[in-house]
Amino acid sequence: MDREFLIDLFADFGPVTIRKMFSGYGISADGINFALSLRAGLFFRADEVTIPNFEAEGSKPFQYSTRAKTVLVNSYWELPARLFDDSEELAQWARAALAAAQRAKVKKRKGKKAAPKKLATKKRPAKKTARRVGKAKRARR
Repeated sequence: MDREFLIDLFADFGPVTIRKMFSGYGISADGINFALSLRAGLFFRADEVTIPNFEAEGSKPFQYSTRAKTVLVNSYWELPARLFDDSEELAQWARAALAAAQRAKVKKRKGKKAAPKKLATKKRPAKKTARRVGKAKRARR
């Protein structure tokens, strides 16, 4: 899929930003990536709310193979082929994918805890410490 095709495809959804990514494009709205257009097809962001819709359509999650294994990316699911001919329904699915991406962003932010602040302590140079040890040894003699 080329850039112009993707722009036309998302016309009913609204303006999207399309950036080169991997072997295709990342598609975002409002600064949030919600779809991937790759050689393998068009994949929308999904979560526990939207995955049942993809499953009902017979879609599969995105996967790729490495030398050692096949990796399943359950957060992106293949867009049902019938939606390429129905721009209004595709826009609904795109809105749901954007909502899933927004929920994931919020969840990610809540999951991060602020790192505890370290108190600054003054350390004395090693030479001064060594001098004190030397003085203490001399005092014991």
